[in-house]
Amino acid sequence: MLNISLSDVDHVARPIVAIGTDYSLGTLLDFHTHRRAQFLYGMTGLMEVDTDDGTWVVPPYSGVWLPAGKRHRVRMNGVSTRSLYIESHAAPRSSPSCEVLVVTPLLHHLLLASANMPALYDETGRDGALAQLLLYELQLAPALPLFAPLPRDPQLASLCRDFLGQPHIHSLPESWARQLHRSQRTFNRLFRQQTGMSFAVWRQQACLMAALPRLLSGSSVTRTALELGYDSPGAFSNMFRKVLGQSPTSFVRSATRLAGELPNHSP
Repeated sequence: MLNISLSDVDHVARPIVAIGTDYSLGTLLDFHTHRRAQFLYGMTGLMEVDTDDGTWVVPPYSGVWLPAGKRHRVRMNGVSTRSLYIESHAAPRSSPSCEVLVVTPLLHHLLLASANMPALYDETGRDGALAQLLLYELQLAPALPLFAPLPRDPQLASLCRDFLGQPHIHSLPESWARQLHRSQRTFNRLFRQQTGMSFAVWRQQACLMAALPRLLSGSSVTRTALELGYDSPGAFSNMFRKVLGQSPTSFVRSATRLAGELPNHSP
């Protein structure tokens, strides 16, 4: 089903509802929730997902898993999507938090085919088999570390949001501690308690999340690295490869190749 409202089909007695939607550049879907869990796959472009827990960046050939009832907001940057809305009893992932998942070539083509599934598909026929295979592939999909959790402490959260807007890899925890009128040790303990990760790891995640849209929009590795404060393109590339398993150039090349294989969609 293409470009229809979930509210028109949410009631159907099927474990999966599959909907494909095209969004114009810059579309913002403000905070909302779904009764079902959702797997949102952006076949083209880039998605930015905000929840009460933090911020995710979802690059091409990845999708975001949203548990049932998870409040979220999505900014679509030239995205054509496939969404699977899944009843809780059939949900293939148990995490209570959102996850960015790798979309394998098989899962990619299954998601493409899902757009032809009617809401009341035949559970004993081909569409039923497709639905079951989609659930299996979602269960096996590896998660990507593209998440910057937001602390609940209001002052620390404000600093984190400001940093997400202008990330810099050499931003010092000492500076953050002074702004919060805390000692370095107290700040480090607070940051880990509030986010579940060290300041250095969180800072790197934020810089990586900022790098993806720049690289995918055509910015060079050198320019991206320098804008984020890295001492050299090599240092940036080493971090990128360590986290995502491939160089920035390979990542962009793969995303571009996949986009070229996709059918055309009107915005």
